Parts: sequence; C-alpha cells; structure tokens
Amino acid sequence: MILPRYRIDASAIAGAGKGLFLDEAVARGRVIIAPDNIHTVWPEAQLRRYPADSREVESSVRWFEDRFSLTPEWSDECYVNHSYSPSALWHLGFIFALADLPPGTEVTMDYRYVIGDGERMPFVDAATGREIVGLPWSEVLRDGASALLALAGGRGP
Repeated sequence: MILPRYRIDASAIAGAGKGLFLDEAVARGRVIIAPDNIHTVWPEAQLRRYPADSREVESSVRWFEDRFSLTPEWSDECYVNHSYSPSALWHLGFIFALADLPPGTEVTMDYRYVIGDGERMPFVDAATGREIVGLPWSEVLRDGASALLALAGGRGP
C-alpha cells in the first residue's frame, strides 16, 4: 500500500516509462510503501523455472533471503523505478524516504536490493550506464539495516 498521496506520470528517467510521484511532502525516514497484500511467496528455485519475461518473474521482488513475493496484479508500487541515487530505501518489503521529499518527487529505489543475488536486469542504469546486478542477501540485509538505523537517528552510514 502506498501511504502518501501520489500520482503515476511520465518518469523523469530516460526509458523508464511511467514513475510514481509524491503529491505531498514525506519526511525523511517515513514509510512510503508498506506491504499489505502479499499472498504468494516462492523460493527462488521455483521462480527460476519460469522464463525471464514471464508474468511471474516480472512481478516478483526479493522479500527475504531466497524468497520472492509475487504480485501479478500489478499494483501502482510497480512504478517505483531504479536509481543508483534513489529517493527511497527498500528494506524487507517497506520503502522509506531517504530524505525530506517535497511534493513532485519521483520515488526511486536501488533495484539491486530486490532482485536475486547475481541476477542482471535487462537494462542498465539510465544515469550512469552501469549494469544493475542483484546483491547477496547478507549485503542487502546489512546495508538496508544500517541505512534504516541512520534514518531512525541511530548510528549508521
């Protein structure tokens, strides 16, 4: 579920299609998106039985370890685009504001946190041209927890 008011509009990211934009300010550390209807979670081995362009793979997000949530009904959360300089942090299914975000901000996150370890996206980062390759779960968990701790005012990056 997307908590602040928002709209779907043409993305500012070249080649990204549509993006999710805030219609209200969101304070640093606040939840932008929270899981609310996860009905299917598969181990990665089960997911990889499907072609890369299948509805199952296209609608999957790494939830934890080697488990992926599937949301084939394509809710508006799918319009959060990738960036290596994201406006938001994905951690265990939640998306948090990385800074105070004014209305009109496009919500972006680093896709390396939601794809499988070593999985490659079929496109490169629009701003840098860098390949987008999934990180190991231990790194996803460590980096996300550290960034979240910093957002909460604790010690972190």
